Amino acid sequence: MNAAKAQATGFPVSLEFFPTKTQAGADKLRAERQQLYALSPEFCSVTYGAGGSTQEGTFGAVREILAEGVPAASHFSCIGATRESVRQELAQLKAMGVKRLVALRGDLPSGYGAGGEFQYASDLVAFIRAETGRDFHIEVAAYPEVHPQARSPEADLKAYLAKVQAGADAAITQYFYNADAYFRFVDDVQRLGASIPVVPGIMPITSSTQLMRFSDACGAEIPRWIRLRLQAFGDDTASIKAFGLDVVTDLCDKLRSEGVPALHFYTMNQSAATLEICRRLVL
Repeated sequence: MNAAKAQATGFPVSLEFFPTKTQAGADKLRAERQQLYALSPEFCSVTYGAGGSTQEGTFGAVREILAEGVPAASHFSCIGATRESVRQELAQLKAMGVKRLVALRGDLPSGYGAGGEFQYASDLVAFIRAETGRDFHIEVAAYPEVHPQARSPEADLKAYLAKVQAGADAAITQYFYNADAYFRFVDDVQRLGASIPVVPGIMPITSSTQLMRFSDACGAEIPRWIRLRLQAFGDDTASIKAFGLDVVTDLCDKLRSEGVPALHFYTMNQSAATLEICRRLVL
């Protein structure tokens, strides 16, 4: 049974990559993408650095994915941007053939003060809709465990609702390992009248130190039992990866059985873990 059969059930997946900084990194990413295309992804998204710092690399990777015959979505952040700069970038993406955007507030690079003409992601979504109508399918971010900078869970839900009301088509969540947090979030936003699809973001576990660092930075919770098991493995990379595959496959299986619309994998520019998880999910 190979990874391509993960799509035999017709269950949709999407994949996320980040732009590389070196030629060797770009070559490796091309090879990893070719492996992952066996999953027939609905689309592949490419992240966008703080303050648009990776714009050239992001747009270049998006252009390559489109040339490889796969739908591509560009992350698009607005912090520090002007209406005119966003207008120009939207025109560039449209000319490239991009039909899907992941619209985010984003972060300013360190050392920069506040600036730009957009304060929230909802402002960006509203501007994109006003400028381009329905030219783009717009994804926004969702935080089942609450955005780390939110004043309160209620404020976070209101911020999400504002993005939906501004014209978002769907949402992709921050990664999580507690399925109940996702289901509670979906119930909460639906009660508020936000009925767009909420796709769970899935982070394969391949490195204990990397996961801890990312989670501390983005506010994603690592359940205590997972954290303790990872710590107990120490430098045993093989055991960490085997444990991670079990944990994340079980999470995906539970999510799928409860009717999530799709799964979005944060691949970290690696193919092996995502391919194996999808292979295991075939019934």
